[in-house]
Amino acid sequence: MQEQDFFASSGKRTRAIVEEIGMENLFYSLGIAHPGAVTLHNFPRFLQMHRRDNGEVFDLAAVDILRDRERGVPRYNRFRELIGRGPVKTFEEITSNPVWVKELREAYNDDIDSVDLMVGMFAEDLPQGFGFSDTAFRVFILMASRRLKSDRFFSKDYRAEIYTPFGLEWIYRNNMLTLLKRHYPKLAPALVGVTNGFAPWRNLSS
Repeated sequence: MQEQDFFASSGKRTRAIVEEIGMENLFYSLGIAHPGAVTLHNFPRFLQMHRRDNGEVFDLAAVDILRDRERGVPRYNRFRELIGRGPVKTFEEITSNPVWVKELREAYNDDIDSVDLMVGMFAEDLPQGFGFSDTAFRVFILMASRRLKSDRFFSKDYRAEIYTPFGLEWIYRNNMLTLLKRHYPKLAPALVGVTNGFAPWRNLSS
């Protein structure tokens, strides 16, 4: 198959590519691809210029910010206040990266209260061991736990009367790796030594 850009592999064009490449190859490609860090200057170029069916070209990175503004999402400092963290007074409090501090000052005309929420979260120094900012993590942990608690199949109905004893046993004995190997057995070599199906797999070409 020849190389395709993002537009050629999106929307209604996706099915033909899936059928040509096959799910095992697609899963393998995803499995060996390391995810990009959630930080400034790391937005994929192919998503910055995305051509829609009507021929319009737009910057998806900018669209995320514009949508936040249109929907009334608070700016970074105001959001910090709302979640009890308190506002920052300088750009240096957001990030220790001097280049980013300079860029933020220029982009927001030295107005710390104008920094967009997403930009501020992407600029923050990460706590040790974190994959994204402390501010984003506070939202994530709240929403993730609320989602689990609000789903009866993870709470009051997670019992044999609902799932059956066989169903619960199946859940205990399986995970993402067993599911992948069952449905796509050709992926097994790439999963040797992998303990978490969502972590990068073995690259068989190296």
